[in-house]
Amino acid sequence: MTTKRKIIGRLVPCRLQQVPKEIFSFERTLEELYLDANQIEELPKQLFNCQALRKLSMPDNDLSNLPTTIASLVNLRELDISKNGIQEFPDNIKCCKCLSVVEASVNPIAKLPDGFTQLLNLTQLFLNDAFLEYLPANFGRLSKLRILELRENHLKTMPKSIHRLSQLERLDLGSNEFTELPEVLEQIHNLKELWMDNNSLQKIPGCIGKLRQLRYLDLAKNRIESLDTDISGCECLEDLLLSSNMLQHLPDTIGMLKKLTTLKVDDNQLTSLPNTIGSLSLLEEFDCSCNELESLPPTIGYLPNLRTFSADENFLIELPREIGNCKNVTVMSLRSNKLEFLPDEIGQMTKLRVLNLSDNRLKNLPFTFTKLKDLAALWLSDNQSKALIPLQTEAHPETKQRVLTNYMFPQQPRHDEDYQSDSDSFNPTLWEEQRQQRMTVAFEFEEKKEEEDNSGKVEINLKRYPTPYPEDLKNMVKSVQNMVGKNQLPLSTGTNSSGTNMESRKQEQYEPPWPMPPKEVTDWVIPHTQRPTHTTTLSLSLTHTHKYKNK
Repeated sequence: MTTKRKIIGRLVPCRLQQVPKEIFSFERTLEELYLDANQIEELPKQLFNCQALRKLSMPDNDLSNLPTTIASLVNLRELDISKNGIQEFPDNIKCCKCLSVVEASVNPIAKLPDGFTQLLNLTQLFLNDAFLEYLPANFGRLSKLRILELRENHLKTMPKSIHRLSQLERLDLGSNEFTELPEVLEQIHNLKELWMDNNSLQKIPGCIGKLRQLRYLDLAKNRIESLDTDISGCECLEDLLLSSNMLQHLPDTIGMLKKLTTLKVDDNQLTSLPNTIGSLSLLEEFDCSCNELESLPPTIGYLPNLRTFSADENFLIELPREIGNCKNVTVMSLRSNKLEFLPDEIGQMTKLRVLNLSDNRLKNLPFTFTKLKDLAALWLSDNQSKALIPLQTEAHPETKQRVLTNYMFPQQPRHDEDYQSDSDSFNPTLWEEQRQQRMTVAFEFEEKKEEEDNSGKVEINLKRYPTPYPEDLKNMVKSVQNMVGKNQLPLSTGTNSSGTNMESRKQEQYEPPWPMPPKEVTDWVIPHTQRPTHTTTLSLSLTHTHKYKNK
């Protein structure tokens, strides 16, 4: 009985210039070869004699081409050549009929050869961050594809044959040049994840509702002005991202997305939210920041599973009392609105840990805030120094009810030209005066030609402009300086080597523009032999970074 050995070569830690010849002694049994993050520029012919090779991993190298001899690796199942300089696939890659996973992202690949569409066992294809402008017309032959990622290319259309990808579950077309959603996608009924963010889409056709298995839909960073009512057909949708578009309203049918857990409509032009928003009973994260909302629908209180809620930078004047029913919210941000008061019911949101109320017009907080025992951060100003600032109780001047307040109330609308700190005590003029009085260190580089001819030394005067001494130390400083002057007087009666006496040297010292007490100026002379040599060390590390989703 014989046992087949599985040989795996892993050569990752070192920076290889070429494939080591030693591995070819296992060419009959080698099944997996990892040559990640090296500096290999070409693949040797001997490598393609490894007939048993099932996985070849060579990301982050310096390959400029994929040799045609790759056709001899008939048992190859996984190929990773990402982060290289490969410009094209050889047409005879079609001979690698066992290939199921190809990772070729971050390469200047401009097109795929027709032979590529004959890899009928391909299930995962990653071609992010390349130069693709189109796909082969018969791309639909890859009917076993489950994952297709083509992010950051130059695609504008998809071939009609794409509808044959009946097993496709994830399609990433983000950061391309699409102006409309390819209608052919409606026929891929098994699609579960669709990325179309950062394109130039202007509308979402009703055909999107035919993707009944869709769970994740990212349409952020487009130019979408309206959402078709047929979006309700995506009954399995869990994440809907519509950030940074031009939406002016949401259809009432959005309330039929019963499984929705994440809804992001921030950075749009919404003036109101539909009442049907309260039908999203499983919603956990809701972001409607940076819109034109003046109010929130009372039905927002029907979101029992909501945990994160953001409505920053709107025109909200008040909150509905029903918001107190959102008892599972832990983070709520209402920054930069026009809120003048909060409802007492907010005290029912006992799981709140972070609450941002900065840049509003609140005069005080309801006394029910004392029930928020888990509150760890209460932001009342963008320039707040601490996450929690103590509150004290006082009677409301009109209703005589107990309220909570501190020195940060009443809030004032923030103006960029007159920004106030949390203590409202910042004085720009005073701050500038204090800044000028702080200790500064100046460096003066003076070359004395008279001293260079003999000693070759360059005198560098490092002068410290000191902070004013306290009053009780001034006399001590005077005494010390007088003593130093007397001790040095016999040595300074003559002139120095350049004919300059100590008195003239004293006059060269820096005179500050403001009154200063007696100071001591220290000069350091760095001998030429001790100065550091002016050498430049330049470390260049070229790394092409690409963001991938969690697989």
